[in-house]
Amino acid sequence: MRTLVLNAGYEPLAVVSFKRALVLVMNDKATVVERVEGDPVWAAAGAFDRPAVIILSRYVRVPMSKRVPVTRRGVLRRDNHRCGYCGKTASTIDHVLPRSRGGADSWENLVACCLRCNNVKSNRTPQEMRWELRFIPRPPHGGSWTVRGTERSDPCWEPYLALAA
Repeated sequence: MRTLVLNAGYEPLAVVSFKRALVLVMNDKATVVERVEGDPVWAAAGAFDRPAVIILSRYVRVPMSKRVPVTRRGVLRRDNHRCGYCGKTASTIDHVLPRSRGGADSWENLVACCLRCNNVKSNRTPQEMRWELRFIPRPPHGGSWTVRGTERSDPCWEPYLALAA
C-alpha cells in the first residue's frame, strides 16, 4: 500500500509506504487527507486510519530544476502510445530529426511511432516524406511527471495530481 504525500500547498511531493506516512502522521508532521476505508492499521494503542493521501504540516521547499529525464517509456506515456504520424498504436519511438543529422535525444525531437511508420520514415525528416506531425512534441509537465511512483496511482490520488498539472 502506497501513500501520496502533499506539500503544505497541496502540490504532490512523493509517494511513500503507508508505514512511513503513518509515522509522519503520528509525529504530527502530517495530517491524513484521504484514508483507506475498512482497512485500519492495528496497534497496541488501538486502530489507526490507513492513509492514502497525507498533507505535510509545514511547507517543504522544492528545487525548481525538476526536469523530467527523457526515456523511451516516458515518450510513449506522454504520447499516449499513439503514433505521432498516423495515430495508430505505437510501440517504438522516432527521432523527428534523425540522430545521424544532428537530432538530439530530447522531448522536442522524440515522438511515439508505430513500427510501420518508423521503418518507412527511416533516416529522413517528416518534411522530406511530406508527413505532418499530429502534435508538437513538448516536455511533459505536472505532478504525475515530477513525482516518482504516480504512474501506478490510486484512483483517490487523481484530484490531487490534477491540481499540479
